[in-house]
Order: sequence, then C-alpha cells, then structure tokens
Amino acid sequence: MKHLIYSSRPFGFDQNTLNGILVTSIDNNKKSHITGALICRSDLYLQYLEGPTETIDETFDKIKQDDRHVEVKILKEGTHSERLFPSWAMRDDPVSSWMWSREEVDKGALDSVDAEEAFSIFKRHSKELLNTK
Repeated sequence: MKHLIYSSRPFGFDQNTLNGILVTSIDNNKKSHITGALICRSDLYLQYLEGPTETIDETFDKIKQDDRHVEVKILKEGTHSERLFPSWAMRDDPVSSWMWSREEVDKGALDSVDAEEAFSIFKRHSKELLNTK
C-alpha cells in the first residue's frame, strides 16, 4: 500500500471551500479505498493519503491540477503494510497546538520539512485520534 504526504498553500481558503473539499474527498476516497488526514489552516494544507498505488497517484494528479492549491510539494512517499488512518476516508483536523505558526510557514517552514518529520506528524496525529475514541 502506498502513502504520500504533500503540502500546499490554499488559494481562496474559507470554510465553504474546505467543506467542499471534504465532501468530495470523502466520497471519492471511499470509492477508491483511500484513507488519510488533512491538516488545514488558512495558510497551509498538509495531507496524508494512503491506499492502492494507482489511486493515490491519480488522486495526487488531480490535487496538483486543483486551482485551490498552490506550491504543491511532495514531502514523502513510500509503502507500508498498515494504514495510519484505517477508518477515515478523510479526516479534517486543523491541528494548531503543535503545528507551525503562521510566521514559521511564511518564513518557509514547509521548505525544510524532511520525509521523516512529515511522517512523524501524521503518526502523532493518528495516535491522538486513537486516544480520543
């Protein structure tokens, strides 16, 4: 199973835009056997996708063409045997208490994120979700 983490900056971000992304993503991801999480704020999207390689690649191609995203950058991709978010077709969570500040993002925090740091963000996020159930 493939996983992919990317970052981007929102273009025209508001709650209606986010709601539209989530509704469409949940429906499409269920059909494509994709799970994952979307960390979003008005200044960044950080998304983790996991599922069959072909559908992850197709989904990411659509994201790159989506004009609601700018500066789309792959932070990590690889394979693993277990899902981090097995029950989430798409989890929206505007994590703010331990993410970068707006100033850090503006100064290029996303440019210096390596693959392991990106992956550790979502491992931590998945553990927090398990602890809240």
